[in-house]
Amino acid sequence: MTTFIDFHALQTLAPNNINRGEDGAPKTAFFGGVQRQRISSQALKAAQRRSFSNYLEASELGVRTKRVVELVAQRMVELDETTDYDAALKSAEAAFTKAGLKVAAPKAKKTDTVPKAPAAGYLVFLGRHQVDRLAQILLERGGEGLASKKEAQELLDTEHAVDVALFGRMVADDAALNVDAAVQVAHALGVHAAVPDFDYYTAIDDMERLDEQTGAGMIGTLEMMSSTVYRYATLNVDQLVENLGSVDAAVRAAEAFAATFIESLPSGKQNTFAAHSLPELVSVAVRDRRPVSYVNAFEKPVEVDEGGNRRVAATAALTGEAQGVTETYGMVPQHDWVMAVPALRDSAAGLGESISQQELVENVGRAVRDAAGSAGEEAR
Repeated sequence: MTTFIDFHALQTLAPNNINRGEDGAPKTAFFGGVQRQRISSQALKAAQRRSFSNYLEASELGVRTKRVVELVAQRMVELDETTDYDAALKSAEAAFTKAGLKVAAPKAKKTDTVPKAPAAGYLVFLGRHQVDRLAQILLERGGEGLASKKEAQELLDTEHAVDVALFGRMVADDAALNVDAAVQVAHALGVHAAVPDFDYYTAIDDMERLDEQTGAGMIGTLEMMSSTVYRYATLNVDQLVENLGSVDAAVRAAEAFAATFIESLPSGKQNTFAAHSLPELVSVAVRDRRPVSYVNAFEKPVEVDEGGNRRVAATAALTGEAQGVTETYGMVPQHDWVMAVPALRDSAAGLGESISQQELVENVGRAVRDAAGSAGEEAR
């Protein structure tokens, strides 16, 4: 039976523009008939990927780029300084072509002084150790290259990097190289109605000021929002172990995911707003039937009277939804834990055992190891 680990969080952001659309305004969505602030899952995942380096070695992580041919060729030269770079490019291009990826030199511009290296038509997500392994084998083979498509694909489709295993990979040219994501991440959504506000700002010209000139050197406006948002993600433990091919690697990956889920934030307009808050509540539930989001706790926007505390009300709504799922569907988590700031602990009591962040991360790793052990017993 598949094991899922659900992550839930409430996080309050002061005025911010942490994730904006093409018009520069904070992203929004309608839910429960009202407009709310939204933070896209893509932005949340990108923030976590940037934070993985705090918990994992670079060799365990991946690189996402169109310039995969250059990446491998450069690594070949790094491994053997006597390697001719142009020959390395041809060797790497042949390897990716044999694997089923379409690579070609980008269309030249008039300003280009040297030809550009062949590149894929889309971003390709590769583990750094996969790049190293391919570069090393191409060096060993010399001009012979890879023997077959099967060998080429095995090099690119085994022993995946942690971020590739977690977030998956889609290769348009050949579905055999796809990696099913072990993690699904929801768009973060405000628990209450909210509309963007405007900040009118001015900048002073220092030289004009020395001349005792009045007025601003520049004026402008930007949009911002302030919200308490609900965040949700779910981790498929079985898929993670399969993608990584190692229980120990899966434990490290799950612990890194748990820590970065708590700590990371998109970086949009942070120089302007410094909205560097932490979640006031994180709840984790280990399940064996299916993942369950508690977002419907906020289908009715959380509103409080003047002087009330929206964070407390949102916590009570989240706890009520979790208990309702258990009572209505009989979906009792195998384990559940909650970390919350002191002001919310009474309201969060129904979400599980109260623990610290370190304990939560360790429990997630232990749950992955236990689930992998149980799966192994069932297989036998």
